[in-house]
Amino acid sequence: MASLDDLKLAYRLFMRAYPYRKVEWRPGATLKRPLPEAEVAVVTTAGFYLPSQSPFDDSIRGGDWSFREIPVDACLDSLRIGHKSDSFDHSGIEADKNLALPLNRLREMQLEGEIGAIASIHYSFMGSILAPKRLIAESAPAVARLLIERGVDAVLLTPV
Repeated sequence: MASLDDLKLAYRLFMRAYPYRKVEWRPGATLKRPLPEAEVAVVTTAGFYLPSQSPFDDSIRGGDWSFREIPVDACLDSLRIGHKSDSFDHSGIEADKNLALPLNRLREMQLEGEIGAIASIHYSFMGSILAPKRLIAESAPAVARLLIERGVDAVLLTPV
């Protein structure tokens, strides 16, 4: 597990001074059916996108708040990484995209009867969004609506 001391001095200072939002905790959604019957999707902040999709725009000050849809049958090896931070070591997810988008693990879980189904679409956001206002107000609620509309029961969030 990394600690702040593992970061460059500039990043340590930034992390200590960053104006983190304080959010009062409230319970989230409850699972309406048992996991062995549930449809599961993944939402990742690895910044994955398909070669046919536009890359995340790293010129947007504060971070690109948009998202990309990743179909369940996408070839994981073809995914590109749009994660912006130079303090993020890409080598792990370059070697195995399942670390951030564990579709192969979900397939194994489905075969074992641990989950009911794998969603047909999964979602990827860019990490290191320093100004999250539009993410919180627009894109995150849009993805939540899409997940609900598609009948997804549970979401695995893989922050990068």
